[in-house]
Amino acid sequence: MNTNYGHRFQKDLNAGTLALVLLATLASSDEDLYGYDLSRRLRSVAPKGENPFADGSLYPVLRSLSAAGLLSSRIVPSYSGPPRRYYRITELGRETLAEWSGRWKATNVLVDNCLGGRFPRMLETE
Repeated sequence: MNTNYGHRFQKDLNAGTLALVLLATLASSDEDLYGYDLSRRLRSVAPKGENPFADGSLYPVLRSLSAAGLLSSRIVPSYSGPPRRYYRITELGRETLAEWSGRWKATNVLVDNCLGGRFPRMLETE
């Protein structure tokens, strides 16, 4: 097994799913969350408690989602370090999450079907 290629595959896969996962995590929360909170929540639902997303990768995606109007944020002073930026999903973020969830589910079905070898019998045409 080529571990370099496996690492690259995971990185590419993460790039396409992190925004969806962050929106879903924030949508399920009754409170605003900051980066470390989000990372802990992702780790809590990940297989074997291993978050496949590097903690540092969350922040650029959070900024991008915020700039797109999908999240709102506020800065709160912290007594134990630098100020923390807390995020909350917006109504536009919820609408986008619903759309992206539908796309994810359709893609997931396609991938599962391919991995399971579930292809329909094709008729030969001349």
